[in-house]
Amino acid sequence: MKTFVNIFLGFFIFETAGAVSIADTVIYDSDFYEEPLGELPHPFVYFENEQSDQLETEIGTALPSVTHESFSSAPLAEEPEEEASTPKLIDGSSAQGSGVLGAQTHDDLPTCLLCTCLGTTVYCDDRELHVIPLLPKKTTYFYSRYNRIRRINRNDFANLSNLKRIDLTANFISEIHEDAFRRLPQLQELVLRENRIRQLPELPSTLTFIDVSKNRLGRRGIRNEAFKDLHELQHLYITDNNLDHIPLPLPESLQALHLQNNNIQEMHEDTFCKMKDFNYVRRALEDVRLDGNPINLSKTPYAYMCLPRLPVGNLI
Repeated sequence: MKTFVNIFLGFFIFETAGAVSIADTVIYDSDFYEEPLGELPHPFVYFENEQSDQLETEIGTALPSVTHESFSSAPLAEEPEEEASTPKLIDGSSAQGSGVLGAQTHDDLPTCLLCTCLGTTVYCDDRELHVIPLLPKKTTYFYSRYNRIRRINRNDFANLSNLKRIDLTANFISEIHEDAFRRLPQLQELVLRENRIRQLPELPSTLTFIDVSKNRLGRRGIRNEAFKDLHELQHLYITDNNLDHIPLPLPESLQALHLQNNNIQEMHEDTFCKMKDFNYVRRALEDVRLDGNPINLSKTPYAYMCLPRLPVGNLI
């Protein structure tokens, strides 16, 4: 009996020792886990014996079926990098071809690198420019103030059918070609103040705002009836130009006329009013500046009686 007990205990110890060798084995039971074995994030992989196609397992142990991934020894082919798209200009053209970024200025720099292009507005202020740079076809507003531009040529603004405002304040412009602005069908605002202009060119009838103050127009710089056909003109500023007369006729649409600091010495009775129509009232023109001129407004009261407000100037 004692011998039988010893044999039973020896067998029990042997079984326990055999179980220790597989204590670290991870067993995935699909009945216990909610996720199927094939969908586990890190499946347990078993390696096959090189001499046997059978996996050696302990009796009663459930091993998961494992699908081995095959890996090729050849290096992975690199996917071609996607080419960066060529930037499009505001006129839709490519920077590598003709267009704003491709057009070179006198400094051999593309316009929109030398200047600043925001939408359809081009800012070229204080860039030491000597000429008008090539502009995108869809440019609407162009600013090139505080530069060294001396001349505006015939084709500087050619084919810019969307251009509405040109501001060339504080340059050295002395010459403007006769057709430089006339072929701009939508031009509304023209600012040429603080230059050396001696003669105004032909102006488009679409203009609503003109500022040519602080130039050198003198008595002959503005042709006869220069503003007659500008039926949409609302603001006209011609201060500090040594003018000796008020340029007539002025369009009915005019709201502000600034002529201060010139050499205007007289005014006619039909300058603003109509001599034969005493009931005529020029309601739009409310801002007339004639201060800084050697003219006595009190001598010609009938010249401005049709205005809603008296002109600013010397009344003595």
